[in-house]
Amino acid sequence: MNTLAELLHALECDAALPAAIEPGAVLALPLPAARLPHAAHVLARSQAQLAGIVCEQRNGGFALRYPFWLPRGLPWLELVIDVAPGGTVPSISPRLFAADWHEREIEDLFGLIFSNHPFLGNFVLHDEVWPEQAFPMRHDFAATDADGAPSPYQPQQMLQAEGAFLMPVGPVYGGVSEAGQFLLDTLGEEITHCQTRLFYKYRGIEKRAEGMVAADALLLVERMNGTNAFAHALAAAQAIERACDCSVPARAQTLRSFWAELERLRSHAATIAGLCKSTALAVPTSLAYQRVEELLRLSGRHAGHRFLFGLIAAGGLAFDLDDAAARELAAQAQAVARRLADLAEELLFDNSFIDRLEEVGVIDAKVAQRYGLVGPVGRAAGHVSDLRREQPYAAYAECTPRVAQAAEGDNLARLRVFLDEAAESARLLPLLATRLPAGTVRGACATRAGAGLGWSEAPAGASTCFARLDADGRIARLRLMPPAFANWHAYHLAAERFAFQDFPITLASFGLSMAEQDR
Repeated sequence: MNTLAELLHALECDAALPAAIEPGAVLALPLPAARLPHAAHVLARSQAQLAGIVCEQRNGGFALRYPFWLPRGLPWLELVIDVAPGGTVPSISPRLFAADWHEREIEDLFGLIFSNHPFLGNFVLHDEVWPEQAFPMRHDFAATDADGAPSPYQPQQMLQAEGAFLMPVGPVYGGVSEAGQFLLDTLGEEITHCQTRLFYKYRGIEKRAEGMVAADALLLVERMNGTNAFAHALAAAQAIERACDCSVPARAQTLRSFWAELERLRSHAATIAGLCKSTALAVPTSLAYQRVEELLRLSGRHAGHRFLFGLIAAGGLAFDLDDAAARELAAQAQAVARRLADLAEELLFDNSFIDRLEEVGVIDAKVAQRYGLVGPVGRAAGHVSDLRREQPYAAYAECTPRVAQAAEGDNLARLRVFLDEAAESARLLPLLATRLPAGTVRGACATRAGAGLGWSEAPAGASTCFARLDADGRIARLRLMPPAFANWHAYHLAAERFAFQDFPITLASFGLSMAEQDR
C-alpha cells in the first residue's frame, strides 16, 4: 500500500484521513476489539513497525493503544480499543509476532487476558517471588496487601534425549552486568535451545512515575538505563511536550540531536569494547574502554554528568552549551572516534578475531522482520529502520544521518554496523555544532491534562514513550517501550545452533541492556 488513504481503507478507517498531516503527527484509530487482529495483519503486511502496547486502566476497564510508525512523510498510526471490566482481548501475536512479549507483560502487570495467546504467565513477575494474583500496575495494588503465596520455579529442560543436559548461565555475573539468566540445552558442544529469562530486578518505574511532576519523571526515566539515558529521557520529554502542546526552541532541538549523537558514539564504543572482551583480546579491550572513558569525560566536562543525566527538560534542555564549546567538544569527540576507527581497522585484519564472529550468531532478515528488531541488531540483518530518518525529530529533518546496514545478520555484521554508526555520529557532531541557531534552549511548558507519544532512536534502537497527564499536570500514566524489549525477544535464535564458546560473543554483539527490561 503506497498511500495513507489506501492503508486506512484497508483498515476500514477511511473517515480518519486528515485534511493535512503535521510532521510527527499521531493518528488515533478507535477500533472494536474484534477487528484488532485484522488491523494488525494489514499493518504488518504494510511494513509498519509496532512500537509496543500501552495499557491504561480507565473508567473501571482498560484502554489499549498500539502505536505503529510508518515511513517518512506518513504519520504514526495508533490503534485504540476499549476493554470492559473482566473482558478479554484478542491476541495479535499470531498475526504480528512482535506483540508477543508486550501482551505477556500486560497480562503479568495488569491481569488482562489475551485470548489465543500461546503462553501467558511467569514473565515479568517471577512465580517464585510474586503471588499469582498480584497485578502491580493496577490502581488498587498495594505491595503490603498482596494475597497468595509464590510458586516454586523449576527450569524446564526442552531437549529430552540420552546425554542431554541443561546449563544455566546467570542470573548473577561478575563485573557490572545486570541480572539475567540463559538456560542452554545441549547434547554436547552445540546449543540446541536457549531460554532467555530476564526481569530479575523489576523496579516498577512506570508505577513509581504516577503522580510525579514532569521534571521528576524525566529524572526517573534517565535511570532506567545509563547507556541510553539521554535518548530515553528525550522520548519521554517529547511525549510530555506533545501532551501539553508546548514548543521547543530551535537551538534546543539542535543541541538535543548533538547530545544524542555523542551518547550514541560512546555507547557504540562500549559495545565494541565488550566484543573485544568477549573474544579475550586484552589489549584491544583496554584500548576500546579507554575510548569510552575519554567520551565519558567529555560528557562530564561539558554537560555536568558523564551519562548526561539532568540535561533533558520539558520544553528543551536544562542548560545551554555555547557555540565555541560545542565546536570544541565535536572536535575532541571526532579525535576519539578516529582512534576507535584505527583500533577497528586492526581488529578487522585479525583473522583469528574475524573467525570468531563471521557466520556466527546469525539472525536472518525474515526473523528480524517477524520479531520487529530495531537498531543496529535489526539493521545488521537487513531490517532497516531508523526513527531519525523515518519519523524525524529534534534536528534530524535538517541534518539527516546516513543509516548503516548489512545483510548477513551475524556477529561480524553487527560489529560493522556499530562501527559505521559510530563514524556517522562523529561526522554529524561538527555539522550540528556549526548549525546552532541563536536563542534560548528552553521554552515555556505549562503542564496540563493531555496525552502524547514521544520517540527517539536510542543507540540500541527505537525508544518510544507514552505519557498521560492529569488535570494537575502530574503523570497519570507513563509507558516506556525501550529497544532492548524488542531485541531480547529474538536473542535465543542467535544463540541456538552455535557452540557454547560462541555464546558470550553473540551476547556482546547484541549490545543490549538487561536493566531496560527491569523498568
